[in-house]
Amino acid sequence: MQADLDAYLNHLRSERQVSAHTLEGYLRDLHKVLALCEKAGIANWQDLDVRSLRGFVARLHHDGLASPSLSRLLSAVRGLYRYLIREGRCRHDPAAGIQAPKGARRLPRTLDADRAQQLLDGAVEDDFIARRDHAMLELFYSSGLRLSELVGLDLDGLDLADGLVRVRGKGNKVRELPVGRKAREALEAWLPLRTGANPEDDAVFVSRQGRRLTPRAVRARVRQAGVRELGQHLHPHMLRHSFASHMLESSQDLRAVQELLGHADISTTQVYTHLDFQHLAAVYDRAHPRAKRQGADE
Repeated sequence: MQADLDAYLNHLRSERQVSAHTLEGYLRDLHKVLALCEKAGIANWQDLDVRSLRGFVARLHHDGLASPSLSRLLSAVRGLYRYLIREGRCRHDPAAGIQAPKGARRLPRTLDADRAQQLLDGAVEDDFIARRDHAMLELFYSSGLRLSELVGLDLDGLDLADGLVRVRGKGNKVRELPVGRKAREALEAWLPLRTGANPEDDAVFVSRQGRRLTPRAVRARVRQAGVRELGQHLHPHMLRHSFASHMLESSQDLRAVQELLGHADISTTQVYTHLDFQHLAAVYDRAHPRAKRQGADE
């Protein structure tokens, strides 16, 4: 079994040319399965059947392996068996049809509206870095951009006169989004300073050296703003989550929020309905005369 596994990993490395990170993940997951096979007395990959693999998954889940990790492990097993079947080493794939146990869905962290206002409404110094960072924060929150969309934004994607931004999202899909008044004002204050850096290309957000900002640089600037203005950890996706949550809370229009976020599947957007319900439930618990928990007044 180890020889077959080594051959598959070599195939991934040399023919598929997967990244070292991906290869390491496959190696780690498949070694877990191999160890379980050895304990169960399974001597070759052909003898691993659906029932045994399902038992392995249940055992790993019981031992604390999370649902996303189990899904990745099953994906690695399917890849291995596709290779083995192609090479004539096996005739079946025991992972076909097996799904990882569903775990509790983690809700995205957001800022409430007051904290978002606190982040964005402070005094902004009239210098290159301060104006640029403020414009980035405003645009993240105003239009719900992904980090990759903000980093990849060029000047021809901005139409400040009409209050629009055009971005290229996942799957190379282009969508046009509104830009709020505050974000437009922040961008109008930033763009003249941008020109002074002699930018290398048409990137909207650049460094002092005129180079397009990297995702890492933007994360660092957003993190610093969170510590400085809010005293908490902050990342770009939290601003996107906050945008979505606040839009849904105000409009109750799930389809519109889906379009604004660029989600292909509405089920991805539906996580924000849970956030909205949490807010409503908290209001209910505070306000309804018969909602107080037993012992709350004792």
